[in-house]
Amino acid sequence: MPQIKSQMKRVKTNNKAHKLIVSKKSALKSSIKAVLAAVDAQDKEAAIIAYNSCCSKLDKAVAKGIYHKNYASRQKSRLATAINSIK
Repeated sequence: MPQIKSQMKRVKTNNKAHKLIVSKKSALKSSIKAVLAAVDAQDKEAAIIAYNSCCSKLDKAVAKGIYHKNYASRQKSRLATAINSIK
């Protein structure tokens, strides 16, 4: 445990930031799972709605530096391919 006051504050702010990042990552993973669940149910309309929401969350995560832009584009491509596979 740090002894210096500024280091104690830094530990607190790092923990706070970490909790926010973990929360955003969890919400994003849940939205990705929602798209995949709609694809499994063969519900194209619901999948598209979930996909649009998911793309927005991915873009915001990239803008905040939580994920790399290549990760976001790979997920978008993977989900779009899954949606397009629905007959």
